[in-house]
Amino acid sequence: MKKGVSFLVTVALMALASSLASASDPSPLQDTCVANTEPENAVFVNGNLESGNTSNPVGSAVTPVNVAQIAGLNTLGISAVRIDYASYGQNPPHTHPRATEILTVLKGTLLVGFVTSNPENRLFTEVLNKGDVFVFPIGLIHFQFNIGHTNEVAIAGLSSQNPGVITIANAVFGSDPAIDPDFLAKAFQLEKNMVEYLQSRFWYDNN
Repeated sequence: MKKGVSFLVTVALMALASSLASASDPSPLQDTCVANTEPENAVFVNGNLESGNTSNPVGSAVTPVNVAQIAGLNTLGISAVRIDYASYGQNPPHTHPRATEILTVLKGTLLVGFVTSNPENRLFTEVLNKGDVFVFPIGLIHFQFNIGHTNEVAIAGLSSQNPGVITIANAVFGSDPAIDPDFLAKAFQLEKNMVEYLQSRFWYDNN
């Protein structure tokens, strides 16, 4: 009998712990952010998602609307971005550590994809046209590439007021201070001089 009770208590504690361990933003305790005392900061005004400048090395620009731009998003667990792509521009491989992303193509044709975690590292990829929707699961490396001849636009919703972004190449080869090149050479199975060349490059941040 004692063993049965002990087992049930263990299961109950595990269930409680799993319910508390959430990968997304916590549930709000009020209708709006009580710390937001300026009404204009609680609303979205058309124009915050104006087109970005794609004249850069990656050919894309990400315009965010998260809690940093609209304080009223605090505790609401949601944000958005507009992504503009020049012809053959790309949103380089990156992750959002705190959010799942759902992307909708507003104009043009995009090649998109994400890679699952170890050990499979399976690539899921699709060509999207205007009106198509694609989901990038939380924390997984993903990308978008404009395979059309014209400028293109997409908009994405993210399941966090502050999803964060880690662009893989920027983080690995553009860190400050730099990661030891001998370590990276072995990790990426490259010659050390190639790593040093990559570290000497300017890694553009399109966010």
